Amino acid sequence: MINLILGNKGSGKTKRLIDLCNTATAKSKGNVVLIEKNNQLSYNIGHKTRLVAADDYNIQGYQAFYGFISGMCAGNYDITDIFVDSTLKIGGRDMDKLSEFIERLNVLSEQSEVNVVLTISLDKEDLPSSIAKFVLYN
Repeated sequence: MINLILGNKGSGKTKRLIDLCNTATAKSKGNVVLIEKNNQLSYNIGHKTRLVAADDYNIQGYQAFYGFISGMCAGNYDITDIFVDSTLKIGGRDMDKLSEFIERLNVLSEQSEVNVVLTISLDKEDLPSSIAKFVLYN
């Protein structure tokens, strides 16, 4: 399942994501992954959560980002949850590519039974209508 946390800068998206991540880590019988642009959240998440900085792997664009996430799922069947902060900073601001990325990620999520939560710095009215159904918090 894919869930989106929307809002402009400073609206509390990352705090909400961290809370969801820490809750998932406490409940999960598998592995929880938090992907962010760089290593800023290392002191905010539990030590059992795998923190990954996208910049460390030179991820640029949604195709590379999708490949990175699908590779994680293929390499570790124990991943139960993936949290992504700053989605637009990693993948870019092209809304068509964002929409395609989320649709593909939703299929991957269902096939691999991994819950995915992403923060996106947009208001709901600026989000492509094809992915508005995935909004968890706005």
